[in-house]
Formats: sequence, structure tokens, C-alpha cells
Amino acid sequence: MKLFFIVARTLKLQNSILARYLMRNVLMLLSVVFIVISLVIFGNQLVLVIKESLKAGIPVADLLPLVGFNMIRDVSPILSLSLLLAIILSIGKLYKGSEAIVMNSLGLGDKHFMVFIQPLVIVIFIFILLLTTVVVPWSKQQRGLIIERSENASEFSFIKEGEFQEFKNGDIVFYASKVSNTDNAKEQDMEEVFIYTLVNNEPVITLAKQAQKYTNLNTNSVYLHLKNGTRYHGFLSNKNKKILKFKFYDLQIIDGEVQESISTVTKVESKSTFELLFSSKLAEIAEFQWRMSQPLSVLILSVLGVLLGKTSPRGGKNLGVLVGIVVFIVYNNVLLIAKSALERGESLPIVGLWWVHLVMLLLIFIFYSIRHRKFIQFV
Repeated sequence: MKLFFIVARTLKLQNSILARYLMRNVLMLLSVVFIVISLVIFGNQLVLVIKESLKAGIPVADLLPLVGFNMIRDVSPILSLSLLLAIILSIGKLYKGSEAIVMNSLGLGDKHFMVFIQPLVIVIFIFILLLTTVVVPWSKQQRGLIIERSENASEFSFIKEGEFQEFKNGDIVFYASKVSNTDNAKEQDMEEVFIYTLVNNEPVITLAKQAQKYTNLNTNSVYLHLKNGTRYHGFLSNKNKKILKFKFYDLQIIDGEVQESISTVTKVESKSTFELLFSSKLAEIAEFQWRMSQPLSVLILSVLGVLLGKTSPRGGKNLGVLVGIVVFIVYNNVLLIAKSALERGESLPIVGLWWVHLVMLLLIFIFYSIRHRKFIQFV
């Protein structure tokens, strides 16, 4: 019966004029802050995606989908930060206009403000939960398919005829006077090959009459199989240069382990949340807890926002906002650190990312106790 009374009172508070007034202010500020932050971040994302796409040779038709998938990935943290700042600004506005002081005199305090904004917070919590568990994994899967398709499409023309090309970030300079494609798109035959590399800061020049590009199916590494050539260690004019004549020589262009590690991360991030739920692999457990942590942080930060919004009419206007941004950044970075530690096996799955939320709740409780002078009772 007592529980029913508490629920009824909570619903009554949420439907009051003051609750609707506060929620309207939070929603309005949330929209403004979300648009401003989104324009800054999405604009920067657009520039970065275009640069990376041009560098990787991704078709123009795939640029907009890639930008869209990146935006979907960033909606959750942007919305979470926007809600936190909107709550701080809305509560702060009530105190600056002395409206909250009047409410306090009527017996309405921080607890009531938390109840007032609860419906909006729960709606955003559910929305972010759907994003992180369903939409974002799907978008990462689609993004991976686009990039993989583009890489496979460009692989056919990986080595171009009569052009100097750079591989491994400029560590290898390659030239072939003639290039012919075989039936397998992953292989190419070349003639009159020139290769310039640096080994221990010493130039190495390789000349070969013939070469073939191929992929080792066991390691997934890409090699150049050189035939009938010569390797010069040092410039041709140096007296101490070393000359090595060879009949066959294999030169690695792309490391298969690097490709495999990138592919593994992409596969884990694009897996469905239902698959991750019953997984025993540390990387998948960490990914599942990360997806759950983002909506959970919304509930925790909404409580902090109410406390940070409380200011005196003559107090600083932006102190709460500044503290809120710092806490949000630290909170998310610690979650990322905890996720990496769990992936490496440095923490137990039962601890995982959950300890970060518990510490955050403890700090909020201490802050609340000090603010309301209840901490003295525990000392």
C-alpha cells in the first residue's frame, strides 16, 4: 500500500504544471545544444571521411552513406552530453530567476526536480538503448561492407602500369613498365620492376625483370614475387654498397596480421547484441557492456545535472556547465579504459565496466550529501 502511494505521488508530481514547465525548458535547450554540437562534430566528421575516402580510393557514391553511418555512431554520446547540459542550464535558469528558491520554500528540492524530468530522461534512455544495441551495430556492419567492397574493387588496379606508387606510408616506392592482370583479381604480372626501400635508414634499390603480386592465403599478407633481379644496398655511387643477385625474391607489401586485427574488431562491433549477451570471449563481453553503459550513463548523468544546475542568483553562470563537460569527458574516457582493460584480460568480466558506474554513483551521493549538509551525519 505504501509503494502504491509513492507511485501515485510520483505520477502526480510528473503531471504537475511545474514538471511540464521544467521539462519544456529542458527539451527546448536539449534541441538547441544537440543541434550546435552536432553541426560541429558532424562537420568535422564530413571533412575527415572525405579525406580518408579520397586517400583510400572509395567511390564518391559511397561517401554520403559513410558519413551517415558515422553520424549514427556519434548520436548517442552527443545526445547524452546535450541532455546533461540542458538539465544544468534549465535548473540553473530556475535558480537565476529565483523561481527555484520559491519552489524550495514550498518543499520542492533536488529530488523533486529529478522526478519532474524523469519521463524525458526515460524516453532518451530507451532511444539510446535502441541505438547502441540495434542501430549502431547495423551501421558499423554496413560501413564495413562499403569499405571492404571498395578495397576489393581497388585491389584489381592496386599496381598501375608506368606510374611510381608508394606503399607502407612511403616506405616503398614502386614502378613497373608493364602490368598485366591474371584471371585472379588478387594477382598481377609485371615486367621491368624498380623498387626503392629504406632498411635501417639505408637505401635499398631492387631491380627485377619480372614480378608477380599475390596473396598468401594462410597469412592473408600481400607479396611481390620478384624474378631475375638485383638488390643494391646503398646508393649506386657508394663504394661500400652491397650487391645481391637473385633468381627469386619475395617482398611483403601488406601485413596480413594487421588486416586480420582490423577485421576482427570490425566483426565484434558489428555483431548483434543478442549474440554478445551469451558470449564468453572477452572482446565480445567488453563490447556488450559498452553498449549497455551508454544508456545507463544517461540515467546517472541526469541526476548529476540536477545537482550541478543548483546555483545562487549571484553565482557563476557557467561553472556548472564547465564541470558537467569535464565530468562527461572523464566518465567516458574511464569507461573506454575499462573496456580496453577487459579486452586485454586485465579485469574480471563481472567487474568489467560496471565499477565505473558504481564509482560515479558513489561520487554523486557524496556530492548530494555535502550539498544538503547530510554528510556530517556519516562522519
